[in-house]
Amino acid sequence: MAKINCSVTNCSHNKSSICYSNMVNIGGGCVEKECSTCCGSFLDERNYSNLTNNTNDCGPCDALVCSVETCTYNNNKSCSAQNINISGNNVKVYTEANCATFKLK
Repeated sequence: MAKINCSVTNCSHNKSSICYSNMVNIGGGCVEKECSTCCGSFLDERNYSNLTNNTNDCGPCDALVCSVETCTYNNNKSCSAQNINISGNNVKVYTEANCATFKLK
């Protein structure tokens, strides 16, 4: 199973629902709900497909940085979950792509 599964189909890093970014940054600070988290690595394919070419030469992304201090899986800004799911519908900016794996401490 991939480390980062993504249902944000218009992200330039999404390839068959798996993230191929070099690194994913999950943000949110001291949030209490999943909808307040965000994927700082989201790039809309309409604007960035030529820059990322939708691939990471090393394969699916497994480098995950997390600044969501209130998440159970945050271990010194590193995610301890076996895998995560990024979700969002009609995402236009990174704040609309959320970490569906978020679990409040």
